[in-house]
Amino acid sequence: MSHDEALAQWQEEEREVRAKIRPEPGVATMAQIAGMNGLEQMLAMLDGQLPPPPIAQTLDFTLLRAAKGEVIFQGTPKFRHYNPMGTVHGGWYATLLDSALGCAVHTTMDAGRAYTTLELKINLVRALSDKVPVVRAIGRVRHVGRQMATAEADLVGHDGKLYAHASTTCLVFDPPKR
Repeated sequence: MSHDEALAQWQEEEREVRAKIRPEPGVATMAQIAGMNGLEQMLAMLDGQLPPPPIAQTLDFTLLRAAKGEVIFQGTPKFRHYNPMGTVHGGWYATLLDSALGCAVHTTMDAGRAYTTLELKINLVRALSDKVPVVRAIGRVRHVGRQMATAEADLVGHDGKLYAHASTTCLVFDPPKR
């Protein structure tokens, strides 16, 4: 597949997902997610049953796919994401990768279980600008235990270029009853 064909495919997939998800961001209520495991919650977001988080709108990215232990987010680097040096701010990379890492872990959570990031490590290997039309953060779980989970993610362009890679360690726990 050529780079142009890959770009067209990625953009079409994003259009299809955005047509199904809710247009307005929000946060799911405890009642909305009661009894749902993490993967069911992610799939409900993709089906428009739950709202996408506000950060996705703020930073121009969206969840594209979710399966147990793996998610894909797609983002569009824009001029408004620039740092003073004239490239996309490292925080944009970090947020997109952290979303892929955390949501990959989230897809493995049983109903009623939770997680939080303990450690996040990012390697920026190539500068991003608004001339790069789209990138994907592909997150995959490496390990999930009773108290700890680890995951890795790559940030890649439609042309196969690697822009960054990251890893995380998450604490897994039973949240306090509200």
